[in-house]
Amino acid sequence: MLEEIVEPLLAWYRKGHRILPWRERRDAYEIWVSEIMLQQTRVEAVKPFFERFTTALPDISALAQCGEEELLKLWEGLGYYNRVRNMQKAAKQVMEEFGGRLPADYEKLKSLAGIGSYTAGAIASIAYEIPVPAVDGNVLRVISRLTEDDSDILKQSTKSRVERALLEIMPAGSAGDFNQALMELGAVICVPNGAPKCRECPLRQFCLARAHGTEMGLPVKKKAKERRVEERTVLVILDGEHLAVRKRPPKGLLAGMFEFPNFDGYLSEEEVLKLLKGYGLMPLQIRKLEDARHIFSHVEWRMRGYAVRIAALEERTEDELIFVDVDSAQQRYPMPAAFAAYARYMNLLLGQEKYEKR
Repeated sequence: MLEEIVEPLLAWYRKGHRILPWRERRDAYEIWVSEIMLQQTRVEAVKPFFERFTTALPDISALAQCGEEELLKLWEGLGYYNRVRNMQKAAKQVMEEFGGRLPADYEKLKSLAGIGSYTAGAIASIAYEIPVPAVDGNVLRVISRLTEDDSDILKQSTKSRVERALLEIMPAGSAGDFNQALMELGAVICVPNGAPKCRECPLRQFCLARAHGTEMGLPVKKKAKERRVEERTVLVILDGEHLAVRKRPPKGLLAGMFEFPNFDGYLSEEEVLKLLKGYGLMPLQIRKLEDARHIFSHVEWRMRGYAVRIAALEERTEDELIFVDVDSAQQRYPMPAAFAAYARYMNLLLGQEKYEKR
């Protein structure tokens, strides 16, 4: 049955696919950047990040040489910062092993840091027309509905089986369009949330789930493990027009990013004042801010915030804190969107907010 989907799917895609900045030139580097960005982020949200990133780092050499703080600042708001760190590791590999050009070889692409079978398949097929599949969540959803397969799509065995099936029907000379067509179908027709738009689907006559009315029950995903909840107290410490930030450890969650000082548990105003005095700071005023929360993949932060004005000191005993003005924080220091609710008190925009306010 899958052999029959190739021609109608390609015809549908070529007639009216979305115009995206990384599609038109079929440049391997741009495809790579876009696919890594799209792993946890919607297409519309990715566009301004992609533009800024590729303008600042237009090729693999620039990515390989970029300083850590600039790299994290360019990625600020996309989250999952190990993705961009792995990209830089891979860029250095490419410079050393492949003369600065992503190899036109599926297995060699998979040997690069942070590149798995999906990303390797996307680069190989779209940039180089190598007939290999690129199976992501969109593709797994489409195929599970087409074939009415109730296997858990989070299992590697399911993904491997789909990859083998698609490899057999990969059209010579059109591998890139075929893979993009499957992704596109899953993104705009066979959608992840809500009912699929079956009446608009070019493959509706082949779809077993539609024929049997089971499309809303597919694909099957094993229930994810519940996130751990952490309570934290966040401090917006103000010294005149400057605010305090600190750098996170080089390993772990949000490694190497800058943040507002924050502490485990919910602290009272009295506990905050005592803590700051212990740092050698002189609090003048404290104000309770709104509560906020931020969800990571495996943990949820539930935050209580305070704004604290302190007296200016000629010498600070706490080396951990750096006092910066808002413009410097906006331009230079990479800060995670987890603190966006508190950054707004200083007119500091983080992550996607920077683009939404333009």
